[in-house]
Amino acid sequence: MTDETAALSSFIQPDGMALCSDDALFHIQANGDWLYLGSPLPAKFASLFSSILHCIDAEYFLITPVEKVKVTVEAYPLLLVDYQANVIDATANKLTQLVFTSSIGTQLPAIDASGIIVTDEGIYAPLVRGLVGQLNRACYYRYINQYLSFD
Repeated sequence: MTDETAALSSFIQPDGMALCSDDALFHIQANGDWLYLGSPLPAKFASLFSSILHCIDAEYFLITPVEKVKVTVEAYPLLLVDYQANVIDATANKLTQLVFTSSIGTQLPAIDASGIIVTDEGIYAPLVRGLVGQLNRACYYRYINQYLSFD
């Protein structure tokens, strides 16, 4: 159990959280845009809601201490558009952590670079609260050019 999950469970009512609605009220499109009841959600609200987005058993929810709201996701919940590398051992030029920025402007906590998943379909980063982000095209090519060797 992660620290965030443990902290969340301390706020949850003993009988669990009530599901706000059986229908998904929010939808995240493949391009990273958020919709609320089919209408575009401003980036500042999407950014706010992304801070309480969780993936539990391959389903997405916005979770507060008193309720949870279903969210549908077309591809991945966060589209990653940029990253900064935290180089810990500068003499060996060893990369250990990446800090990603999402398409809605959120900066995500640093993750271990060894956890990055590279497949034929894309490059993915395991994030907080069970979420996985996909690198967008520009970020994908930048990552390949910087960190993958084809020798």
